[in-house]
Amino acid sequence: MYILNRDEIREWDAYTILHEPVTSVDLMERAAIQCAEWIAQRIGPLQKFIIFCGKGNNGGDGLAIARLLYEKGYPVSVYVLASGKEGSADFDTNLQKLLSSPIIVSHIDDQDDFPVIETGTVVVDALFGTGLNKPLEGAAAQLVEYINSSIAFVISIDLPSGLFIDQSSKGNSIIRATYTLTFQCLKTGLLVQENAIYIGEVHVLDIGLDLQFLEGKIIHQEFIEPSLVQAIYKPRNAFAHKGNFGHALIIAGSYGKMGAAVLAAKACLCSGAGLTTVYAPKCGYNILQVAIPEAMVFTDENENFVSTLPMEIEKYESIGIGPGIGTQEPTQNLLSFIVRRYKKPIVLDADALNCLAVQTDLFKQLPPDSILTPHPKEFDRMFGEHADDFIRIQTARQKAKELNIILVVKGHHSVIATPGGQVYFNSTGNAGMAKGGSGDILTGIITALLAQGYTAAQAAILGVYLHGLAGDIAAKDHALESLTATDLINGLSTAFRKFY
Repeated sequence: MYILNRDEIREWDAYTILHEPVTSVDLMERAAIQCAEWIAQRIGPLQKFIIFCGKGNNGGDGLAIARLLYEKGYPVSVYVLASGKEGSADFDTNLQKLLSSPIIVSHIDDQDDFPVIETGTVVVDALFGTGLNKPLEGAAAQLVEYINSSIAFVISIDLPSGLFIDQSSKGNSIIRATYTLTFQCLKTGLLVQENAIYIGEVHVLDIGLDLQFLEGKIIHQEFIEPSLVQAIYKPRNAFAHKGNFGHALIIAGSYGKMGAAVLAAKACLCSGAGLTTVYAPKCGYNILQVAIPEAMVFTDENENFVSTLPMEIEKYESIGIGPGIGTQEPTQNLLSFIVRRYKKPIVLDADALNCLAVQTDLFKQLPPDSILTPHPKEFDRMFGEHADDFIRIQTARQKAKELNIILVVKGHHSVIATPGGQVYFNSTGNAGMAKGGSGDILTGIITALLAQGYTAAQAAILGVYLHGLAGDIAAKDHALESLTATDLINGLSTAFRKFY
């Protein structure tokens, strides 16, 4: 699913109106029908609705929804925020339809006009949509705060009012929706962490926009769906042997953090690498040999952390480095050696990223298509503080292109930025994965996929998706609070079988 910006959405509407053909008000009716049907399937009969409308097209949607809900037998009250400006043409058309019905339409000019929101009332927020380009103020902001102060169940249409579609909304007055019913495609504002408290549960409703609009059009943001990863996945040949699936090297662990090495290596083995070797400090030898009998283990001359790498690293199809290695100076020197010596993509996570943050000259020496997997704080350590998620995404796109690398910024919808300027948002995963060790699992998965011959972009997309899917599978048997990184490894087998 493509993620379009405000201008692209307007172009898609206009294209549909021109080529179907259909009038804009009829397109609005389609959207309202989809919303009303969705609501009717989830809200019991006789439930009271208060529908708040602005005077633009989002408000027009709200008026049409009010009429359709009334026709389904729901008690409906409509309040229009009279901001002093004229309504859009489609708003006025739907207002005239509503005025010919028994539905009472009231106007709000200031706080004295706010209706009482009784317990059990469902609020439909159709005040402002994707066209909003400045923070709410005056009666509009006051109304949003008033709705938020109630305990009402809130359904926002297209976007929670006050939320910007393509830029940060920090500091804005924004509706806190229970559900957001958005049209045709996801929007960036519905995918970033900073907006989590406003968007509630998001549902994308198909309103029949002409799909030919997307053909041949370059869209730079995409939501990772099953069809995309299914196209990437490579089934195994029945006559294959372990040599066909590559030899992966995992460099991980230090004293007290050998668990990170165990998790990364197990994930690598369970994600299809033909051979997996772990390089760790001496203190980890017995732990690794017992915990992962399927892996080969080589140890550093140092007892407590990795510092030198005597083996020939060129023989490995992929290298993953970082989980639990620490940031001691000898470890930093080891990372520098690998970056300068190894010519294939490297997967860097955790302390490898922290080492990069203090050796910034290494960024331009990274092998092409190397994959960095920071969480937001690690990302900021490498590239500077970011005021909001949108700026961080812009930096990720810029750095991916500038350094010819792939950046995976981890989060609920992990962001993958590629050198070609494309950005992908992941669709899998859950809050139970917010545990130590989850990132180590991702390192192992992506390293294994690289070893098997997937391109770096394919390995990042498929790896992030599988990682989240394994978490979703594990969450079916475990409470989110109880889910552990080991549960993710156990879920990988079922995750892969989704592609069979």
